[in-house]
Amino acid sequence: MTKAKELRDLSLDELEANCIERRNELFQIVSEKKLSRQFEKPHRISLLKKEIARLITIISEKKQLANQI
Repeated sequence: MTKAKELRDLSLDELEANCIERRNELFQIVSEKKLSRQFEKPHRISLLKKEIARLITIISEKKQLANQI
Protein backbone atom coordinates (compact mmCIF):
# COMPACT_ATOMS: atom_id res chain seq x y z
CA MET A 1 0.00 0.00 0.00
CA THR A 2 1.32 3.38 -1.00
CA LYS A 3 1.03 6.35 1.32
CA ALA A 4 -0.74 9.51 0.17
CA LYS A 5 2.40 11.58 0.74
CA GLU A 6 4.32 9.37 -1.71
CA LEU A 7 1.49 9.48 -4.24
CA ARG A 8 1.39 13.27 -4.24
CA ASP A 9 4.97 13.30 -5.56
CA LEU A 10 3.93 11.40 -8.71
CA SER A 11 2.80 13.10 -11.92
CA LEU A 12 -0.83 13.06 -13.05
CA ASP A 13 -0.09 10.53 -15.81
CA GLU A 14 1.65 8.19 -13.38
CA LEU A 15 -1.26 8.45 -10.95
CA GLU A 16 -3.81 7.64 -13.63
CA ALA A 17 -1.75 4.68 -14.86
CA ASN A 18 -1.40 3.45 -11.28
CA CYS A 19 -5.16 3.75 -10.78
CA ILE A 20 -5.85 1.71 -13.91
CA GLU A 21 -3.42 -0.98 -12.76
CA ARG A 22 -5.09 -1.18 -9.34
CA ARG A 23 -8.56 -1.42 -10.90
CA ASN A 24 -7.41 -4.25 -13.17
CA GLU A 25 -5.87 -6.03 -10.20
CA LEU A 26 -9.09 -5.63 -8.22
CA PHE A 27 -11.12 -6.99 -11.14
CA GLN A 28 -8.87 -10.06 -11.38
CA ILE A 29 -9.06 -10.73 -7.65
CA VAL A 30 -12.86 -10.40 -7.54
CA SER A 31 -13.19 -12.65 -10.59
CA GLU A 32 -10.90 -15.22 -9.00
CA LYS A 33 -12.93 -15.06 -5.79
CA LYS A 34 -16.17 -15.73 -7.65
CA LEU A 35 -14.72 -18.70 -9.51
CA SER A 36 -13.19 -20.52 -6.57
CA ARG A 37 -14.46 -21.14 -3.08
CA GLN A 38 -11.04 -20.86 -1.46
CA PHE A 39 -9.49 -17.46 -1.71
CA GLU A 40 -5.99 -16.79 -0.42
CA LYS A 41 -6.03 -13.07 0.35
CA PRO A 42 -9.53 -11.71 0.99
CA HIS A 43 -8.14 -8.66 2.80
CA ARG A 44 -6.49 -7.55 -0.46
CA ILE A 45 -9.89 -6.51 -1.89
CA SER A 46 -10.53 -3.87 0.76
CA LEU A 47 -6.94 -2.64 0.58
CA LEU A 48 -7.19 -2.19 -3.18
CA LYS A 49 -10.49 -0.34 -2.87
CA LYS A 50 -8.96 2.06 -0.37
CA GLU A 51 -5.90 2.60 -2.53
CA ILE A 52 -8.06 3.28 -5.60
CA ALA A 53 -10.07 5.84 -3.61
CA ARG A 54 -6.84 7.45 -2.43
CA LEU A 55 -5.57 7.66 -6.02
CA ILE A 56 -8.83 9.17 -7.29
CA THR A 57 -8.76 11.77 -4.51
CA ILE A 58 -5.20 12.82 -5.30
CA ILE A 59 -5.92 12.91 -9.04
CA SER A 60 -8.89 15.22 -8.48
CA GLU A 61 -6.80 17.42 -6.15
CA LYS A 62 -4.12 17.79 -8.81
CA LYS A 63 -6.69 18.58 -11.52
CA GLN A 64 -8.34 21.25 -9.36
CA LEU A 65 -4.94 22.76 -8.59
CA ALA A 66 -4.08 22.84 -12.30
CA ASN A 67 -7.39 24.56 -13.11
CA GLN A 68 -6.77 27.28 -10.53
CA ILE A 69 -3.44 28.29 -12.05
